[in-house]
Amino acid sequence: MLASLIDNPWFYAAAIPAVALSGIAKGAFGGGMGGFAVPLLALTVAPTQAAAIMLPILMLMDALGLYAYWGKWDKRVMRVILPAGLFGVVLGWLTFRFLADYWLRILLGVISIGFVLYSVLPHTPRLTRPSDAKGRFWAALAGLTSFIAHAGGPPLNVYVLPLRLETLPFAATFLVFFAAVNAAKVLPYLALGLFDATNVATSAVLAPAGALGIWLGIWLRTRLSRAAFFRIIYAAMFATGCKLLYDGLREALA
Repeated sequence: MLASLIDNPWFYAAAIPAVALSGIAKGAFGGGMGGFAVPLLALTVAPTQAAAIMLPILMLMDALGLYAYWGKWDKRVMRVILPAGLFGVVLGWLTFRFLADYWLRILLGVISIGFVLYSVLPHTPRLTRPSDAKGRFWAALAGLTSFIAHAGGPPLNVYVLPLRLETLPFAATFLVFFAAVNAAKVLPYLALGLFDATNVATSAVLAPAGALGIWLGIWLRTRLSRAAFFRIIYAAMFATGCKLLYDGLREALA
């Protein structure tokens, strides 16, 4: 296995904390932060490789999280979003081959910056309940962006936040949705040839950081300051997004 591992030390300097923090966020707050890790990994490897390495780790986190959140999701919301999310995965599969690495870096940069701006800028969720049609649209977009960069949280938030679910059903709904979406990515990723020996071996080496992170997040759920934790996440994500956007535009214009 060691012969197949990525041998760039800067990759692990970014990957280990990124995976651990993603696990903490998923364990404490339910999901939607898988997109934090891929941009950081994409600073040192191709975005497609970063996504392939993260998928098995995210699935491990999902399995651990499901144990803690099983049966606590909102069933009505899930009936709206899950079929649409799976459709978004199929759409991502059909379009993935046509995106060059620099376009993926640009997309990752835009998603990262947009996620941070959406999360930190003041805005009031609409008091009217979003329609099921809007829920299907945003869930399909979440499936698409999740397929490309494991970054489906922001689109899904647009629909779910105005529903004003209680904290536990909100976290469980997010986790179960992305657990199903991540499982649905396995066959397409295999078909695209993304699970080579190097990516699988690197996932295995990083997996303990993810497992430790999610259990720590579950333990910290009632002890951790959400605001302080996410200030750190958002600062790192914004800086990473700017760097990826700059690199992608520079390569596209070269």
